[in-house]
Amino acid sequence: MLDIKFIRENIDLVKLAVTKKKMTVDLDRLVQVDDSRREVMQSLEEKRAEQNRISDGIPTATDQAVRQQLITEMQALKQEVQKNEEALKPIMEQWQALMLQVPNIPDMSVPDGDSDADNEEMKTWGEKHKFDFEAKDHVELMTKHKMVDFERGTKVHGFRGYYLLGDGAKLSWAIWNYANDFFQNKGFVPVIPPTIVRKSNLYGTGHLPNEADDVYKTQDEDYLIGTSEVSVMGFYADEIIDKGLFPVKFLGFSPCYRREAGSHGKDTRGLIRVHEFYKLEQVMLCEASHQVSVEWHEWLNRNTEEFIESFGIPYRTVLNCGGDLGQGQVKKYDIELWVPGEKTYREISSASYFHDFQTRRFNIRYREDDGKIRYAHSLNCTAIPTPRILVSLIENFQQADGSIKIPEVLQKYFGKEQIG
Repeated sequence: MLDIKFIRENIDLVKLAVTKKKMTVDLDRLVQVDDSRREVMQSLEEKRAEQNRISDGIPTATDQAVRQQLITEMQALKQEVQKNEEALKPIMEQWQALMLQVPNIPDMSVPDGDSDADNEEMKTWGEKHKFDFEAKDHVELMTKHKMVDFERGTKVHGFRGYYLLGDGAKLSWAIWNYANDFFQNKGFVPVIPPTIVRKSNLYGTGHLPNEADDVYKTQDEDYLIGTSEVSVMGFYADEIIDKGLFPVKFLGFSPCYRREAGSHGKDTRGLIRVHEFYKLEQVMLCEASHQVSVEWHEWLNRNTEEFIESFGIPYRTVLNCGGDLGQGQVKKYDIELWVPGEKTYREISSASYFHDFQTRRFNIRYREDDGKIRYAHSLNCTAIPTPRILVSLIENFQQADGSIKIPEVLQKYFGKEQIG
């Protein structure tokens, strides 16, 4: 969330951000509502101050007539205060709804564009595998080796349902255990957070209100997380944390749930797009410095690149355009893995920084050396999701005899060198 003072003083800049992110926000209406909010609040403050003045005078009034007059004035002021408070409620509802729609300002390096098709390729790594045999896709390979059962998964869960079985499940555990070791060596604290959270946490991260259709919720109006970023960011909500803790580095691990609203008929085959999955997520808090955020953003993204490189899977990194940025993101990179069966790259990770957009919503602050209270900056980056990583891993490492070679870094976790 941007500060209303910043919005008012930089209205043209914020309008440019709305345009670049391809969003629709009535900023002029926000300013009008804020004018009303300020007017009513000023009136309230004046009346409350007068209430305090009169209240202080009542005990010391020796003349009964004067005392009664003060009490009468106090009662009248109380009614006026109540009227102002009632008038403020709908204004605040409008104000809060509009404020929640205002996007963060994208970095100057973010390219223009409408969708992920306009993202800029920053780098490529690894050679795409050239098979001297007829390669198969992950569905055929995993089904052959009894690593997955889509038919029974659909029977139990419905559309996009799946069971990981045998080596499919074991390979997932191997990836989780390797990732846990890899990222803990980077200084991350492992966290298994709640996966059912209050609505306020999704507003805090910026997933609500704009992504409401893609979120599962319970009959109690709680929500299932689509990433552990949501609940990990809530850890320090409404706290003033010790500056000496920076940088805070959490490695969240959780099941994740996404309705995939709007993607009906898209990526319906296999494990690319499913409703439930597991993910390890890098989440960071740092001091309120643009330069520090930029440096940690590059570091987070590079962590996942190194992790992917250790498997030997070809990938590319893209810089997301304005139209492919979320509401709160200042800048985002996507890492996309090569999928031989589709002859294309598929997203596996996103790295983003937010400045104080999220921490204002969560009210996460720290105290500077001079005693000033400031909002921290937040960042996050996917460490690795499963089962999506299995798609590229299995297709890239298939052998002519139909077996699947296990990357060397995973072999000690998996317990063998190949499947089949």
